[in-house]
Amino acid sequence: MHTVSDRTRWTQLGLGLLVMMTISSPQYVWTLFVKPFQATTGASLAAVQVAFTMLIVLQTFFSPVQGWLIERFSAKGMIALGAALSGLGWVAASYTDTLWGLYATYGLLCGLGTGIVYVGVVGLMVRWFPERRGFAAGVVAAGYGMGAIATTFPITDMIAASGYRHTLFVFGAVMAVIGVVAALGLRSPKAGETPAIPADKVASAARDVAPSAMLKTPLFWLMFAMMALMSTGGLMVVAQFSAFAKEFGVADALVFGFAALPFALTFDRITNGLTRPFFGWVSDHAGRENTMAVAFALEAVAIGMLLMFRENAYAFALLSGVVFFAWGEIFSLFPSTLTDTFGTKHATTNYGFLYMAQGLGSLLGGPVAALIHDAVGSWVPVFGIAIGLDLVVAALAWFVLKPARRAYLGVPGPAVPDVALPLAARPVAG
Repeated sequence: MHTVSDRTRWTQLGLGLLVMMTISSPQYVWTLFVKPFQATTGASLAAVQVAFTMLIVLQTFFSPVQGWLIERFSAKGMIALGAALSGLGWVAASYTDTLWGLYATYGLLCGLGTGIVYVGVVGLMVRWFPERRGFAAGVVAAGYGMGAIATTFPITDMIAASGYRHTLFVFGAVMAVIGVVAALGLRSPKAGETPAIPADKVASAARDVAPSAMLKTPLFWLMFAMMALMSTGGLMVVAQFSAFAKEFGVADALVFGFAALPFALTFDRITNGLTRPFFGWVSDHAGRENTMAVAFALEAVAIGMLLMFRENAYAFALLSGVVFFAWGEIFSLFPSTLTDTFGTKHATTNYGFLYMAQGLGSLLGGPVAALIHDAVGSWVPVFGIAIGLDLVVAALAWFVLKPARRAYLGVPGPAVPDVALPLAARPVAG
């Protein structure tokens, strides 16, 4: 009989964090390579940006398949493969001269690789830390959100000194090696290696639900809709942040001795990473839905204040950090809530289906915001829609998701809406 070992669990969390950090650069430093790729391929900006869209689409919309492969085969083997594909995507991109070559390397390889790692690592961590799922999912999600902080400046310097091809090759190879080595140390917990979940903290499933059964429950689709709305609303603001700053006339204003826009972008990346373990930890103690309601309402307030003080460079820079802080927690709250609800056996594949909501938000948020701006000539309606979506999802978390989950899990509580009930019979262990 195995016993709970905090040292083993924290080692697994550290390795998962490290692997996630090695796959963050393809997304978060993409902007540094756009102009070099344009010059090499002779393609338009829009054509080059298709590679980035491919990265996001393959990372998110293929995640159910990636999750199934991880559960079907070796978790550490598949995560190591994902880390290798992500790094090799950069190495291969360093040799390409064509637009289709860019799509096949940076878009395809990096997209598939990062998706495998992301859903795989999150799926493992929520199993290793059943009593701290929010915190554990938040820590590794923070690794993805903040990992590129360590590489942005070195990559910028190397591009200037040695060119973008050499930079892609070196950093791609280094990240692949580090990611594979760390991934090979990962494993699934064995019986008795994890503690029980305190019943007074978080309502959790007593049985494991297979993806096919989960997809038949309105409760899953409620969570999917909530995550998609939060992703869309948040990205309507964060994806257009540079455009906001320039139109509001604060991009080049000095803040603490730095230009406001780069200062804000750096500050935002830090807060967007810190919020994931912070709100995950809060949710482990205060409850998932309670934390969702507070965090999502906080984002609505922060966006409103950002709009109100948009011409003040200091307020704009600092409040942007609050906006990112109140948005990034979706990457810890939703996977932990999903696993609490539908069990751990199929956690990776189940989260793969939910993670598609982030992909939907990624595709809708930026383009929809730009279309609205072009139609009305102002960013104010975009802010208003984002605030509205935040408040709607905060209300759903408190008034619908909370009682619905209690009913689904059989936890005593007040009357619940019909969404709590499965479409057919209550799903059984898969």
